[in-house]
Amino acid sequence: MVRSRLESMEENRAKLIAAARRAFSEKGFSAASMDALTAEAGLTRGALYHNFGDKRGLFAAVVEQIDTEMASRAKQRGSQAGEGWPALLAEGEAYIEMALDPEVQRIVLLDGPAVLGDPSGWPSQSSCLMVTKQAVEALIARGVLKSIDAEAAARLISGAALNAAMWIAASGDPQTVLPKAQEAFRCLVGGLATEAASTA
Repeated sequence: MVRSRLESMEENRAKLIAAARRAFSEKGFSAASMDALTAEAGLTRGALYHNFGDKRGLFAAVVEQIDTEMASRAKQRGSQAGEGWPALLAEGEAYIEMALDPEVQRIVLLDGPAVLGDPSGWPSQSSCLMVTKQAVEALIARGVLKSIDAEAAARLISGAALNAAMWIAASGDPQTVLPKAQEAFRCLVGGLATEAASTA
């Protein structure tokens, strides 16, 4: 059966992202060679430009893939903690903990903002924000969180988790910084809760 052009393009995209993910993780954005990673993928620079425009476009695709995986892992940790308020806290703490992963540190938390700018403008972060806002709205409706603007609360919760993760990634001793960051996150986000949160 002959593969369609679309299938071939998707396969090439996947190969380039996989090769770029390894290169950006091992060498960082600036030192990663486009010739080396396209050769590793068995493709040409033309395929890279066709699919991603340039090196920055390829990097953005890698960041989106990893950031989406992080959100999924955080959601899974949240579901293990239960529902409602415990799940929201667990998701934030899990996201912060992922800053210990060398690949996450280098690509998403260190090079990501330097290359792509403010993370709040990334598509993957915008998607996470929408999910957090929906969770906050549900908790406000149940009286678990104080009656405040849901978007403002979601932005502050997401921002606190992201900035805590960036602090850990940039520190010289991530393992020591992690519990400090998680404790501060719990205290900050806990200020949004009503007394009903203890039974949520």
